[in-house]
Amino acid sequence: MSKLWGMKEVADFLGVPVNTLYQWRTRNYGPPGKRIGKYVRFVPDQVKAWVDSLPDGIA
Repeated sequence: MSKLWGMKEVADFLGVPVNTLYQWRTRNYGPPGKRIGKYVRFVPDQVKAWVDSLPDGIA
């Protein structure tokens, strides 16, 4: 398993501000993340799969 990504790494990968990721999470949108203690962490392959699952013209 590769290293988990934090909010900053996911935001950089997606090219969006970190605050956008937090807003998406409150709307149940965005890549799946898990809360580990006080941190939100993401599996890089799941983030990439989420991007691939978006309809054309969205991403």
